[in-house]
Amino acid sequence: MEDKQMILETQRLYLREMTQNDFESLCRILQDEKVMYAYEGAFHDSEVQEWLDRQIERYKKWNFGLWAVILKESGEMIGQCGLTMQPWKDREVLEIGYLFQRRFWNQGYAIESAEACKKYAFEGLDADEVCSIIRDTNIQSQKVAIRNGMTRQDSWTKHYKGMDMPHYRYAVRK
Repeated sequence: MEDKQMILETQRLYLREMTQNDFESLCRILQDEKVMYAYEGAFHDSEVQEWLDRQIERYKKWNFGLWAVILKESGEMIGQCGLTMQPWKDREVLEIGYLFQRRFWNQGYAIESAEACKKYAFEGLDADEVCSIIRDTNIQSQKVAIRNGMTRQDSWTKHYKGMDMPHYRYAVRK
């Protein structure tokens, strides 16, 4: 398993901490306009680096963050999925987030990794609740949240890149 230990394992996937060596793989996700439409566009190299640095800081602070999703059969990083603390209205919530290379969409990898993260949140972190915060236009991610046992709880408009972006919070309790 490369240079970082595995955090989670599913039938087809390993999840592990990202390292600087994952920069190019991360670019294949974060620099794809179609993957990043909920963020209003692809990231520049500097934004990808900031994203990666933020995950590494989360690992140090929380012992979790968005993890590299590795396809067992090839060893390729096909996406990222994990747990982060995210602002929601006047509090912080534990969120399952996921982003995958477009060529790996609609193959069940998002739900497979998101379910493993939900189990980890409840069993490994003893969380009472976990959620996914999803832009109102991101129907595919909403479907993953629903398949992960979550229901829509509330909504909030985030301000990002000078725009108002309505988001839904899907959540499930232990």
